[in-house]
Amino acid sequence: MNIYDIGSIAEKLAGNTYPGRGIILGLTPDGKKAVAAYFIMGRSQNSRNRVFLPEPDGIRTEAHDPALLKDPSLIIYHPVREYGDFLIVTNGDQTDTVRDYLSKGSDFESALRTRCFEPDGPNWTPRISGMTDLRNGNYKLSILKSADPEGSACLRQTFEYAPLPGLGHFLHTYVGDGNPIPSFQGEPERVDVLDDIDAYTELLWKNLNEDNKISLYVRYTALGDGSVEQRIVNKHI
Repeated sequence: MNIYDIGSIAEKLAGNTYPGRGIILGLTPDGKKAVAAYFIMGRSQNSRNRVFLPEPDGIRTEAHDPALLKDPSLIIYHPVREYGDFLIVTNGDQTDTVRDYLSKGSDFESALRTRCFEPDGPNWTPRISGMTDLRNGNYKLSILKSADPEGSACLRQTFEYAPLPGLGHFLHTYVGDGNPIPSFQGEPERVDVLDDIDAYTELLWKNLNEDNKISLYVRYTALGDGSVEQRIVNKHI
């Protein structure tokens, strides 16, 4: 077993009908651009009724059909926000928690100690979060998940990475589909990334489950001059 193998993100997505929501952070093979990707999936009508829309500092989710929106509390938020030298990517409103803590001179870990998994028992959907330092490409990934089936305690794990060309780390909310849906286990997965943002966006979107995929965001940030390329793909637009 080679623990340093880099897995195929296409195979990991194609082989999992429901990874839920996922974050990929890493560095392009040429070593020049920080990579960030975020996708959402859904099984219920409320979850599927969403699109990603651009914001000056990132993106937000919005109801595709406002008339069908039932409970916005866990599905309407800002998944991606840039603050200073940092890009924050999460699967909930903890994006704002991290940004607020950074604005006070605090840090990623302290912000997430104030948060927990989502109150959607019996699934207890994990809160997943990532942050990239756009000055050097260093990045962190975090998962907050239930420690037991009853949701009586929160387990917090944070992983910190130095960027390596061609390597990304993939963290998603669920192992796969189920009832209740089983939470992600273990370390973020080592996956490949590409130099070309359009090719990578197409690769990710094509391999997400057709029935369950909703929206995808991909951003490449040049570490040299900070220039940004980003792509948004929505199933409903």
